[in-house]
Amino acid sequence: MSAVIETVELTKTFGTKTVVDNLSFQVGRGEVLGFLGPNGAGKSTTMKMITGFLTPSSGTAIVEGFDVARDPIAVKTAIGYLPEGAPAYPDMTARGFLGFVAGIRGFDGAERRKRVDAAMAMTELAEVAEQPIDTLSKGFKRRVGLAQALLHNPPVLILDEPTDGLDPNQKFGVRKLITEMAAEKSIIISTHILEEVDAVCSRAMIIAGGKILVDGTPTELAARSCKGSLDEVFREVTGNA
Repeated sequence: MSAVIETVELTKTFGTKTVVDNLSFQVGRGEVLGFLGPNGAGKSTTMKMITGFLTPSSGTAIVEGFDVARDPIAVKTAIGYLPEGAPAYPDMTARGFLGFVAGIRGFDGAERRKRVDAAMAMTELAEVAEQPIDTLSKGFKRRVGLAQALLHNPPVLILDEPTDGLDPNQKFGVRKLITEMAAEKSIIISTHILEEVDAVCSRAMIIAGGKILVDGTPTELAARSCKGSLDEVFREVTGNA
């Protein structure tokens, strides 16, 4: 399987602290990688470097053949990114914000409306489409963030805690959507919810201290534990990190 996302000795330091330490891995098309680790493990920092929102101290990331340092616009074009917190303009309505993002992505007129409508349908936003984002619940704000990541139908999705703040029904809907999209895309999901890894991920990677501790399918990782539990493996490897 050829790599769609590749990190090559990716490293990020802040002062004397190394947050991401010489990280190298690949993600192919059709893979959903669950990116796991304790708080401060380097997950969000790695995602920000892959998407071009943070400059590596050394090493690089390559997306769809484009080096993030040399071709940042091409990388951003190929990626749909849901960052931690999913910042948006609070005074805009959900529809207005998505239309604004679609315009930045280069869509206009009927095509812009089509993209916005499709993204709202996928994330079930119709009932709050005309509400200011500032008035929405945390779960709906998260879904607006997910919609903006999807509206240009990118081949790569980088999703940082995509179900954070969602109720059980909303979580089920987002997981179902990710599963439906998985065959045609390369997806990285950062999550603290281990059941989410079992539900949607074809591969799981646990990092701590900016280094990869284990990498394999959820079944392979669970088999490392005498209890056959991914949760148990997570506690074992991060507790010893």
